[in-house]
Amino acid sequence: MSESAVVAVSERAGPSGAAAGPTRRWWILGVVGLAQLMVVLDATIVNIALPSAQRELGFSNADRQWVVTAYSLAFGGLLLLGGRLSDLVGRRRMLIIGLVGFAAASALGGAATSFTMLVIGRGLQGGFGAMLAPAALSTLTVTFTDPAERGRAFGVYGAIAGAGGAVGLLLGGLLTEYLSWRWCLYVNVVLAVVAVAGAVRLLAAYPRNPDVHIDWPGTVLVAAGLVAIVYGLSEADTKGWGAPTTLVLLSAGVILLAAFVLVERRVAHPLLPLRIVLNRFRGGAYLAIGLSAIGVFGIFLFLTYYLQLTLAYSPVRSGLAFLPMIAAIVVASTTCSGVLMPRVGPRPLVPAGLLIAACGLSILAARLGLRTSYLDWILPALVLVGAGLGVVFGCALNTATYGTGTADAGVASALVNTNQQVGGSIGTALLNTLAASALTSYVLTHGHGPLALAQAAVHSYVIAFWISAAILVGSAVVCALVLPSGTLAPAAGQAVPPAARPREEMNAREPRAVLQPYPALARPFPSAGRPLRRPVRARRTADHRVGVLRRRRQRRRPSPGRPARPALPAAGHHVRGPCRRTRAVR
Repeated sequence: MSESAVVAVSERAGPSGAAAGPTRRWWILGVVGLAQLMVVLDATIVNIALPSAQRELGFSNADRQWVVTAYSLAFGGLLLLGGRLSDLVGRRRMLIIGLVGFAAASALGGAATSFTMLVIGRGLQGGFGAMLAPAALSTLTVTFTDPAERGRAFGVYGAIAGAGGAVGLLLGGLLTEYLSWRWCLYVNVVLAVVAVAGAVRLLAAYPRNPDVHIDWPGTVLVAAGLVAIVYGLSEADTKGWGAPTTLVLLSAGVILLAAFVLVERRVAHPLLPLRIVLNRFRGGAYLAIGLSAIGVFGIFLFLTYYLQLTLAYSPVRSGLAFLPMIAAIVVASTTCSGVLMPRVGPRPLVPAGLLIAACGLSILAARLGLRTSYLDWILPALVLVGAGLGVVFGCALNTATYGTGTADAGVASALVNTNQQVGGSIGTALLNTLAASALTSYVLTHGHGPLALAQAAVHSYVIAFWISAAILVGSAVVCALVLPSGTLAPAAGQAVPPAARPREEMNAREPRAVLQPYPALARPFPSAGRPLRRPVRARRTADHRVGVLRRRRQRRRPSPGRPARPALPAAGHHVRGPCRRTRAVR
């Protein structure tokens, strides 16, 4: 094969994320992190803007939930389809489409003149977010293949995923107080412009993968099942768990998802290959992500209520109060995913992180009162919760997408976001219901005075924190049982570093693929005057074996005084050989 042929093969194969230079890979991490920040910010920043939007657009409290529910339904229902589309048409294309669509939907919601226009914008945000989130995570998965670099990259990504909610509280307070609630949506346009420019410049175009197909029956079943579950949980939050609508939706969702699993076991090209979930490393990571999302909901919602309603913090001051937690998440995520997990594996780290976060929530539950000091109790609790969540997010996100291969990276990444979405919805409904029940019981027991109402609110927060801590402790036990021991090892089909890649798979723009000759042709042939010789040790080993065979042959020859060996029997008979094993003779 000539050098021009090698370059031609490289051009057809297309560029690879793994073949990108080290500096280019870290710039790609910046683009992916910015895309993930857009998705995570939207979970909390809109909640800060919602009261101001309600006053301006004039919709009722009953309609207010649809601003959040419209996004959740579209995002949760289309995640797996968005992940498979990333595998089918290419991660770069889906990432850019998701960024542009998410920005356009945010601009539509920010310019809303009516409640209907705002809900449509939020629904479109959820749909394009379902394309954006899996494409971003799968791009990171195939770009960083070296274990050391991968650990650091996923540590940064996990820090963004964990701290993005707190950043949304701070940024939402600043934008709402000093500009307008509309800028809580317009900010996505600014972030998207930077991310699209970086994606177009840095990410290489991937050809369509002919081995990936869309399983449309499975797509319909899983989308309908997830929509039913997310909508049922939102109904449970407002109407209660015993409402007929809640029970029907949750039951239908469970039945549809069970049918989806049965379909995926039988189709030739499943939407979600079950091997992704049945791997104990990835299955334990998905459980950790989903269960921690249930427990971590309390720290954002109820602590924000406590700071603003009980301690009379402003929205900006409440956001600043979460900054130590953000710093703890960043430090713990980057340290554990990049330094500790390559040495000890995820099994000891993920349960330990859940237990640390549970300790922080327990401190809040034990010391929270009408006048609890922020520096004495709330700050240490936030640091502990942030450190624990940083360990969980950094290690679990790395483990959940490890060894999936490029053909399944998108759907494996989508499953991460699906677990986060469903876990957050369960946490919203469950903790809100239990906190409301605790509030009602306290008021019935202690009366309706102002002091009793304030103490009832604090009591409901305490109950929510205790339940969140218990969920995290139970999650630690489950993850310790499911996750196997040992460190992560590349599975079959996992991308390898560029130094170990075949020359045909390298990027045509890489100088090594164009300027250096093919390795098989670069090796000089032996000349006639210089014969090819083996190493001395190899020659001695070969001579020794030849001598052993020669001596065996001599021992088998009949000596002058010994009779000759009898003739062999006919074909199909057996004779007992010298090693006492039956030997067939042909």
